[in-house]
Amino acid sequence: MKSKLLLLPSLFLLGCTEQKPATPNVIVILADDLGFGDVSAYGSKTIHTPNIDKLAREGVCFTNGYATSATSTPSRYALMTGMYPWKNSEAKILPGDAPLIIDEQTFTLPEMMRQAGYKTAAIGKWHLGMGRGQVDWNKPVVPGANQIGFDYSCLIAATNDRVPTVYVEDGLVVGLDPADPIYVDYEHNFEGEPTALSNPELLKMKWSHGHNNSIVNGIPRIGYMKGGEKARWVDENMADYFLGKVKRFVTENKDRPFFLYYGLHQPHVPRAPHQRFVGTTGLGARGDAIAEADWCVGELVACLDSLNLLENTLIVFSSDNGPVVDDGYWDGSVENLKDHKPAGGLRGGKYSLYDGGTHIPLFVYWKGRIQPCQSDAIVSQLDFLASFADLVDSRVNIDSLNLDSRNVLPALLGESSDGRDYIILEAQGKMAIRKGDWIMIPPYAGPERNETGNELGNLEDFGLYHVKNDPAQKTNVAKEYPDVLNELKDLFYRTTQGYYKSYVEEVPLK
Repeated sequence: MKSKLLLLPSLFLLGCTEQKPATPNVIVILADDLGFGDVSAYGSKTIHTPNIDKLAREGVCFTNGYATSATSTPSRYALMTGMYPWKNSEAKILPGDAPLIIDEQTFTLPEMMRQAGYKTAAIGKWHLGMGRGQVDWNKPVVPGANQIGFDYSCLIAATNDRVPTVYVEDGLVVGLDPADPIYVDYEHNFEGEPTALSNPELLKMKWSHGHNNSIVNGIPRIGYMKGGEKARWVDENMADYFLGKVKRFVTENKDRPFFLYYGLHQPHVPRAPHQRFVGTTGLGARGDAIAEADWCVGELVACLDSLNLLENTLIVFSSDNGPVVDDGYWDGSVENLKDHKPAGGLRGGKYSLYDGGTHIPLFVYWKGRIQPCQSDAIVSQLDFLASFADLVDSRVNIDSLNLDSRNVLPALLGESSDGRDYIILEAQGKMAIRKGDWIMIPPYAGPERNETGNELGNLEDFGLYHVKNDPAQKTNVAKEYPDVLNELKDLFYRTTQGYYKSYVEEVPLK
């Protein structure tokens, strides 16, 4: 069946009205592996996300919002630093015991907000590393989020499918019993500790690929862990736990400006939503996890409203990368996908250089300040640092820092249709470029798909796609438009020089 890009509902207003901004609280809500088609705001009829839709319907709904990368760590690195992640060789998918990959001397988004007088917090999914390597989880874990600009942090140590399966609050493991220390190893299991391979009878969720090590809460993980029994989380309670921390931070800081990074863990694997949401969507665990994420958004907005903060709070909702259905567990998501299209008709998804890997939901809401509108401007999470610096009248000279972040604040506020001119997109070290309505993908060696089933965008020759007319990237028009191809090749080379590797020597870039 021919794939079609989901259409935007007609309820969006066509025009955006200019408003003079005031200095607001700022909240960035970042979902995990949520695709362009996973929210009903873009026209999906197979899933309902009313609370997320409210932000889109009453704010700026971007049809060309981008993460820099098709995987978690690099896109979050770009958001925090305003720098392309491919400039840092460590900005790749991290194991659970990886050191912090943002140098403590790096100028960051939270540090800029803190210097502007904001109280700052990071709550939820992190995946940017902690400590300096070979972490002892029984002692203070530094450096971490608190050392790069956050006054308060309560985070997952890595991802919810990796050990250690504990919360880390301001550098300390929550609930740790000193008599039961935590041990973590990513190479070897600890004697006598059950794994998915040795004790499958202990599993309540089966693994499909790559998740067959230590078992926590009946779910097999990546990596091996021993001890810390009282500190281990219960997956089904994670949404409520972090939401409680979010509400507390907002309430305690209601009388001063604050910046909150709220990293949702949904719908990343393992998908184990609270029983309240199980079976509510008919799309399996993945759909139910998205419903839980939508509820979290609604609860946060309701909390802000009860504190009379909505009219002084700018909320950004987005996702770290594109979608994936089978990412390592048999959880019913594949069998129950039905007609739902997580990428919304875009090609590819998580791990992919095709547009579905980085083209993500992006909404900006500010009650009473932003007039509802749909925007086709190309904007990226990479641009939050420079844009928010303008928003809060930061005294930092952003231009002098030589960042990749661009000030697109007028676009974020719905006052302009002009976004960034072009953006380099990345998937596991391989890069492409979008400029205007064109995407160019250089040739790369490698398989067509990975174990998740997602297309990766590895092409034998240059790919050129006009994504406004061909959002599903079905037709490579490189031969029909050589001038456009050459222009994009030249821009791509000049931007990525020193970092780009063709992987296909017989097809050089120039």
